[in-house]
Parts: sequence; C-alpha cells; structure tokens
Amino acid sequence: MAAGSFRRSIASQLSKVLDLPPENLIKSISAVPVSKKRYHVADFQLSIASLIENSSSDCLAQDLHLQAEQLAERLKCDSVVSEISAGPGTVNFTINRELLAKTVLQQVWKDGSEYGVKSELFSTVPRQKAVIEFSSPNIAKKFHIGHLRSTIVGNFIANLKVALGHEVVRINYLGDWGMQFGLLGVGFQSFGSKEKLKSSPLQHLFEVYVQINKAAEDENTKKLAKDFFRKLEEHDEQTLSIWKQFRDLSIEEYIRIYKRLGVHFDEYSGESFYQEKAQEVLKMLEDKGLLQKTIKGTGIVDLSEKKDLSTVSTVMRSDGTSLYITRQFLIISFRDLAAAIDRMNKHSWDTMIYVTDKSQSNHFQHLFQILKLMGYDWAERCQHVSFGLVQGMKTRRGEVIFLEDVLNEVRSRMLQNMTSTKTTKEVQDPLETAEKVGLAALIIQDFRGLLLSDYQFSWDRALQSRGDTGVFLQYTHARLHSLEQMHGNAELTDVNVACLQEPDAISILQHLLRYDEVLYRSSQDLQPKHIVSYLLTLSHLAAVAHKTLPVKGSAPDVAQARLCLFQAARSVLANGMKLLGITPVTQM
Repeated sequence: MAAGSFRRSIASQLSKVLDLPPENLIKSISAVPVSKKRYHVADFQLSIASLIENSSSDCLAQDLHLQAEQLAERLKCDSVVSEISAGPGTVNFTINRELLAKTVLQQVWKDGSEYGVKSELFSTVPRQKAVIEFSSPNIAKKFHIGHLRSTIVGNFIANLKVALGHEVVRINYLGDWGMQFGLLGVGFQSFGSKEKLKSSPLQHLFEVYVQINKAAEDENTKKLAKDFFRKLEEHDEQTLSIWKQFRDLSIEEYIRIYKRLGVHFDEYSGESFYQEKAQEVLKMLEDKGLLQKTIKGTGIVDLSEKKDLSTVSTVMRSDGTSLYITRQFLIISFRDLAAAIDRMNKHSWDTMIYVTDKSQSNHFQHLFQILKLMGYDWAERCQHVSFGLVQGMKTRRGEVIFLEDVLNEVRSRMLQNMTSTKTTKEVQDPLETAEKVGLAALIIQDFRGLLLSDYQFSWDRALQSRGDTGVFLQYTHARLHSLEQMHGNAELTDVNVACLQEPDAISILQHLLRYDEVLYRSSQDLQPKHIVSYLLTLSHLAAVAHKTLPVKGSAPDVAQARLCLFQAARSVLANGMKLLGITPVTQM
C-alpha cells in the first residue's frame, strides 16, 4: 500500500528518536486531507496528542505545540521525506514529490480492486464470519419504500466486509407468518384471481388485502381469518399450499427488484421457519426461570438489574400464544430468539448485524439482553445498525408507497435529463444507463449524512449533474473512461513522474494516499458517509485536473503521465462506488 510504505518509513525514523516500536506509531500517522483553499500542504502528519496518555495539564495545547516543534527539530529529511515542519500539535511530513507519484501510481496499478484494503491498518483486524440481516420485507405485499434504506445500507456493509476479506452471509428474514395471512387467505378466497396472481402477484395480493381490510372489523370475517390461520398453524395441506404460493411468488418478485438494485442474498429465511424452534425457546425460558406471568397472564422477561420489574420485555400473550414480530411495540418474538440461536448453530458466526430503522433500537436491545440471560454470551457480538427515516419522497403522481415506483421514476427522470443535455453522447443502452445513474443518485443522497439522521428527499437535489451527487460521480467516471478510450491505456513502465509535479496533479496523488484510512474509518463505524465524501472530493479534484492538465495536445511523456494519473483516479473511484452498491457507467 502506497500510504503504508510512507507511514512505515516515517514511523521507522520516529521510533529511533522516541524509543518506541514503529508499529505503535503507525496509527498516529495519518495522511493530510487535501485542502480546497491551499495547494502546498504536507502529505502526512503525526498527532502529538495520540502519543501522550493520561495528560491532564491545563496548558496541554501549548505543551503539544512545543513538543511538536522540539520533535520536528530532532528529525531529519531523507530520500523519502523531503520536508518536516511543526504545526499546532502535529509534526508534518512532505514526501519526495517524484517518489510520491511513482509509489502511488504503481500501487493503484498493482492492487487494482484491492487498492486500500491491503493496508497495514487492517493487519491487526482478524478475518471474521459475519451474518447480516437486512431488507426483510413482508411477503404478499409490494416492496414498500420503507425497506429501501435497510436494503442499500445492509448491502453496503456486506460489500465492505467482503472487500476487507471477511466471510459474509446475507440473510433476508421475511415477514411471512402471522394473523395477517389469515385475513389475506380469506380475502383471496373471496376476491382472488389465479390469472392475476400469476401475471402480477404482489399487485393483485395488495388489491385483495385492501378489499378484505374493509371488512376486517366484521365478526364473521374475523372468525374466518382466525380459522384460516389456525389451519395454517396446524399444517392443513390446502391452506399451506395457498400460503406457500403467496411466499414463492413474493420472493420471485423481490429477486427481480433486488436485481435492479444490484443486491443478492445467500439465504431467504423468515418467521415461518421457526415455528417449532420457538416452542423450544419457550421451554428454555421456563426452565431457566426467566419467564414470568403478570396478573393478566401475559408472559414477560424481567430485564432490570435489580430484578424489580422496572424494565420488562413482553414475550407471550395472555392466551398463551407466542407473539409475532411487532418490533415497534417492544415485543420480543420467540421466533427472533430462535432465529438468532439457529444462526449461531448453523453458521458459527463471529458477529451478527441487524439493519433496521431506529424505531426498533429498543427491540434489539431487549433481544440481546434476553439472549444473554439465557446464557448465550455471544449476544455481546450482536449489533444493531439503525438508520433514520426518509421524508418527502414523492413521484409526479403523488406520495410514494412502493419501491418499484421510485426506481421507475428515477430512471424516467434521468433518461429525460440525459436526452435534454447537450453533452450527452450516444449511449448504447440509454435505459440501463439511466437506471444505474438514477440508482447512484438515490444511494449518494441517502449515504451523505449519518445513517441515524432523518433526511428530506429532493428529486432536484439528487439528480443534479454538478455538485455532491451520485450523478456527478457517474459523470466523472464516464468522462475519465472516455479519456482512456480516446488515448489508450497508459503503460506504467513508460511514465515519467517528473511530469506530474503541478499542484492539481499533486492534490489527486495526496487524496489517493488517504483511501485506506477512509476505508478503515468506515469499517470501524459502518458509516458509508466517509467513503461518499472521499469519492465526491476525488471527483471534484479530477474535474479540475481534467481542465488544467490536458492530455490532448501535450508532449507525449506529459500526456502519458497525465493519462496514468487519471486512470488511477478512475480505478479508485470505481472501487469506492462498487462498495456503496453503485455500478459505474462508462458512457453517459
């Protein structure tokens, strides 16, 4: 890794002066973010504060600055470092300019799609097996827009883990059981059409559900729905066959939509899988004395530290039936507990991540606590990644309910924008390109801030071709690819790095140095915003350099060096986009 070799060289010199092992210094040395305001910045800096532990001095800042100056004076420039200076609490290192260009370009070319992930920053991170549960729509219902965030966030986390060498199992835990299927079954018997079910399954089931819901309060309808679900629980062949048809057709539809999103799953699971295992969980809770009954007969588990029932989790109705997942009401399903235990038995995972909206935070807190009380210490390795709500997502026809409406809308708007733009070239498959660019627009608008934050969706903002948008990332990638197509691929062996000393070339090289640190930060907090911010800056730097460092009309060695620089920028841009779940386009 380019940054790695420079960090090691700096750490080696520092270790002699500070009498500390070089490996203890590596993570205190970071690449300096490229500044838009000034060109001449150092490449790396050492934070003095990170080297000092348990300091409580009132004049800490002054001490840090003084120590930085004293340390800088003790260090010497060498064949790698051409300049050393002290900043406010930092020691700054400037790398030999030609060495910087040669090392960065060689490393990007050599590592390809693995650039950044081979960094020594990850050397102490053990390779693990991660189970990630995300998306989780309710079957027999059209894919609701509310599931989009869980789907793209879970996909990003899975992509990042895989890129970093971890083994990942992607699970889609479907809402495929419960009393609503009793109602839907009765509805289908009354209003259903086998022809419509085959031609447009989810749309037809949605229409049936709307119709039967109008009669949901009718006592006879309630009784019929209860009877249908009872037969389902008793594994009545005919009833089970109807339910299975709903489930299979739903999954087929979901797979088609997931394909549009570039998402796949290793396992389609669901509440229905854990009917029998849920009973085993009930028995375990009883045997361990964890299940208590309220005066009304409701089953609860006491989660309070003092065991005074100040914090409880409801797990069973007063009629003795286990509760299905109604996570927003802080009710823990035996099926959730059974699913977690089953996944550990089946996959022997090191970490399990649930990706859902923040309204379910307490649910997962309770789930992990109950598992711990049951004696499963691995519950501490379970994690809930939560996200905020998207507001104001509307199509031209009004409020959005279904994801496919959004995907069609963004493709349609993007196609219209591409058609009306003078710079748009003839594209081989305009519909597919519009789909990929439109999806990039949705993902970047979603990933720009903290996942936990709610945000107001704006079509105009998302689809801007300039500014910090997914459209701009795609445009930059297509433009750089076009440059390669026009002038051919630069051979790294022919590059004269002395031709890459302009400030705009140095800025790109400095930015490429930071990629491993950005990946490391995202791997620690599972926030995509770090990568998004990095890629947007890279695109802006490339756009400036495209104007100031022309390939066409330049001397052959200058043109070759610049082409190599733009190739490196495009390669890293493509790598980062793929991690976010975006397929880079080559024409636009």
